[in-house]
Amino acid sequence: MSDWKTAYRSFYYQGAEEPDDLDLAPSETALLVIDIQNTYLEVPDDKAEAARWKPFFDRMNNIVIPNTVTLANWARKAGVEVIFARIACQTEDGRDRSLSQKKPGFNYLLLPKDREDSQMVPELAPQGDEICVLKTTDSALTGTNLRLILRNMGIRNVIVAGIFTDQCISSSVRSLADESFNVVVVEDCCAAATDDLHDRELEIINMIYCHVVQSEDVFASG
Repeated sequence: MSDWKTAYRSFYYQGAEEPDDLDLAPSETALLVIDIQNTYLEVPDDKAEAARWKPFFDRMNNIVIPNTVTLANWARKAGVEVIFARIACQTEDGRDRSLSQKKPGFNYLLLPKDREDSQMVPELAPQGDEICVLKTTDSALTGTNLRLILRNMGIRNVIVAGIFTDQCISSSVRSLADESFNVVVVEDCCAAATDDLHDRELEIINMIYCHVVQSEDVFASG
């Protein structure tokens, strides 16, 4: 197993006691997979931009997606609810989006809910009656009924995977923590645009809003 109890310590938690072992009772635990959508795996036509994003694509294709598939399969076998959240607006012109998704720049997103680029990647398509919530906000809780869904199903623990670590993952984790859910972020199932942004954000949210672990730590908890 990894040294998750001492890893990703920020200035605030350098001297803090080690957390307890993971306690993820399947009936009280859900896996939340966030925003691993087709749009984010599209390589830009511009060669310079494609080169700039190549490390991200490599991490997604070689680490994040395969590991998240394994994590989802583990969850299904263990009796852990598998839930998906994806960015998708109800209208074709995106007039229902939050302001953050209407501003120019990277976070400008127009992803009508039925369009192919807004769907989860094929490897992580929901199976059976698995729930997928649609959001026009960074947080998977703020703009959806996910909070109610989790409460209705008796969920106390949420395992988080997906992208981007420093955006929708961070926002969702903070919202879940504020609602007193026990949150576990799986480092090798997440990515930001760069490894530096990924690592820095995990250091910021670890210990206070979640515990940052590896997938092997989750598998060993059951």
